[in-house]
Amino acid sequence: MLIKKKAIKMSLNFQELMRPVPRRAVFRMAGWQVWGGTTVRGDDGYYYLYFSRWRKELEHSAWCTHSEVGYATADNPLGPFVFKGTALKGRGGEYWDAHCIHNPAAIKINGRYYIYYMGNKGNGEYWNHRNNQRVGVAEAEHPAGPWKRLDKPVIDVTPGSFDHLLTSNPTVAQSPDGRILMVYKAVGDGILPRGGPVNCGVAVADYPTGPFKKFPEPIMTNPENDWSVEDPCVWYQDDRFYALVKDFQGYFSKDEKNTVALFESFDGAEWAPAEHPLAFKKEIHWEDGEVQKVAFMERPQLLLENGTPKVLYCAVSVGPKAKKDSFNIHIPLKES
Repeated sequence: MLIKKKAIKMSLNFQELMRPVPRRAVFRMAGWQVWGGTTVRGDDGYYYLYFSRWRKELEHSAWCTHSEVGYATADNPLGPFVFKGTALKGRGGEYWDAHCIHNPAAIKINGRYYIYYMGNKGNGEYWNHRNNQRVGVAEAEHPAGPWKRLDKPVIDVTPGSFDHLLTSNPTVAQSPDGRILMVYKAVGDGILPRGGPVNCGVAVADYPTGPFKKFPEPIMTNPENDWSVEDPCVWYQDDRFYALVKDFQGYFSKDEKNTVALFESFDGAEWAPAEHPLAFKKEIHWEDGEVQKVAFMERPQLLLENGTPKVLYCAVSVGPKAKKDSFNIHIPLKES
């Protein structure tokens, strides 16, 4: 356990925090699929948006084989952001993250910057790359880099465990005692190529680069379907940890499939749906009054300021399941 406290506040109602979105609060790139944005504020006062991107002609499934992490800057967390370059890409050779870098989660800890990410290497075939996903971290003194990576993943697989096949999609928060709590996606053993149950796991470390110690059991398991949740975003606020997660079946959010659910934990180990479990639906409430329903609205990531969420960043696709066009939106939040 990380902490054990008696609740001092009511659980968040995340839907009530979300404010209408200005039309400028969108980041997209011509010729590229854009996915999974995460933002930190630098000591220079600028906001640095890190995001997954890959060439649009490769189609959406190339997220698993060709993704890299680009970055853009703005003087406002809602944007508009200006593209600056590539922050992280596959290192080639025999590195575990030789070919694909995806789904970044950025955080500033003790004056240094960290990007946690999924990396893989493979033979060019989707499932081979997907099943070689592992969790890594890059560290820098400045949010523009250069970024230093470890030679090995910080979260590898554990044969015979709930993360037997792959680890992916990390998110971290600093606990009140200074330790680092990570929540990550895990896929267990099962019939290939899809493998077994999809859940989340927890690990803790004294330092941002590890070593991380895994908790032995998965969290947020769905008793009715073994594909439970993914794409966690975790933070600590007031007296507890919170996590936003993509709810594959809508089981926890009590809504349609692939909505985002809110979980909470008082110790970092045991998690339960929050009092208001539906965090948000797949729709954008624009500042000009339009409510736009979208096909996908996922990969939630938060910008925290003074310990509270200020902006929610999400990956969006408005097209059919093929996801032929994707981009990031930046949703302002009320103070909670």
